[in-house]
Amino acid sequence: MIKAPEKHQILSVSQLNQNVGQLLEQHLPKLWVEGEISNLSRPASGHLYFTLKDQNAQVRCAMFRNNQKSITFGIKNGLQVLVRCRAGIYAGRGDYQLIIEHMEEAGFGILQRKFEELKHRLNTEGLFASKSKTQIPSSIQHIGVITSPSGAAIRDILAVLSRRFPYIKVSIYPSLVQGERAAKEIVKAIQLADADNRCDVLLLSRGGGSLEDLWPFNEESVARAIYSCQLPLISAIGHEIDFTIADFVSDHRAATPSAAAELLSPDSQKILQQFVHMEQQLVKLMKRRTQDLHQKCDLLSQRLKHPSRKLADQANKLENLHKRLRQSVKNRLERKNFHFDSISTRFKANPPNKLITSIQKDLSLYVKRLHPAVTQQLARFESRYIQAVTTLDAFSPVKTLGRGYSVLKSEQGVVIKSTSDVGIEELVTAQLVDGEIVCSINRITKNVVRSFSNK
Repeated sequence: MIKAPEKHQILSVSQLNQNVGQLLEQHLPKLWVEGEISNLSRPASGHLYFTLKDQNAQVRCAMFRNNQKSITFGIKNGLQVLVRCRAGIYAGRGDYQLIIEHMEEAGFGILQRKFEELKHRLNTEGLFASKSKTQIPSSIQHIGVITSPSGAAIRDILAVLSRRFPYIKVSIYPSLVQGERAAKEIVKAIQLADADNRCDVLLLSRGGGSLEDLWPFNEESVARAIYSCQLPLISAIGHEIDFTIADFVSDHRAATPSAAAELLSPDSQKILQQFVHMEQQLVKLMKRRTQDLHQKCDLLSQRLKHPSRKLADQANKLENLHKRLRQSVKNRLERKNFHFDSISTRFKANPPNKLITSIQKDLSLYVKRLHPAVTQQLARFESRYIQAVTTLDAFSPVKTLGRGYSVLKSEQGVVIKSTSDVGIEELVTAQLVDGEIVCSINRITKNVVRSFSNK
């Protein structure tokens, strides 16, 4: 067995790992590391254990439960993250590892998460609803373009408009389309174009780029400026596969700036063809109309009469009307004369004095007949009257009182019909044939009703 020289310091494995750990903590106190999560483990303790790797290397990591409170996204394998950590060593196994204190999504992951969160929130508020979108005009004479005046987008737009329909007026509202200040400038340009109200439609555009390059069009301030814009607004941002928040809020999305220019401009060649076709149709219509007028003119010329002939015709017509009028008046006078003669004959046959004499005779006869009839009717009425008076006198209460009867009434004027209707010392009124007397009840005697039966 070889004995180690005493001049060398001999360390245990634990001491070695402890010294290495101290060296790491001294020389690498705080680190920011970016990598992809793999081999993620979630034990019951709540701590996270995983491997952080890139294309060429990997390192073990641990994140304790109390450091996970600030994480707002889901941690999973394959997620690219940026971590703040300190280097250390697990003394039990001698494994080198990173102790994670803070974690956030890296690069594209952060932006994509922000994009999805804002998209969901604005959609919930109704900024993407179709009912709030303005219809694009069918006839456009003035386009306002919000973009960088030196970018490729404006060159593509102007080239398409010049080729298809160069008569459309274009106003450029310059703005940055990339960088930190781009969102503010885009908002100001939209508000300025909307306040000018000189354009038929607005076009918000820029060329393609990465998610970071297009990020100003994903800012909430830009989305709300588009939503508040009163003019129709079309978004044409990036390439066909690129989608931004501005695309969802705008009234219409075009795949590219060139596609937007084609959408807003009619094809001058097609319009020219339409004009040529319309011209041909108009020429045919004019020829047909001219022929119809010629035929009508020929027909009228054949029907046209000389003025002297027309006057002669009118004179003949007037003479005929005069003859018919004279004959009509003559016939009417003859009918009236005949009617008058008929009335005169009837009047002579029956003069008024003769009629009056006849009526007087009839009247005398009616008077002679009326007197005995009235006398007879009066006699019948008198007989019925005497009979009714006799009957009424027979049933008269006064007549009954004259035979010695009286009617007793209480102090309230109610007719007394039974001994139970009055009491001792109660005053009653007795109505006689020639007046009334007031009596006081001193005694009440009730009759005993006896019944007799045949044996």
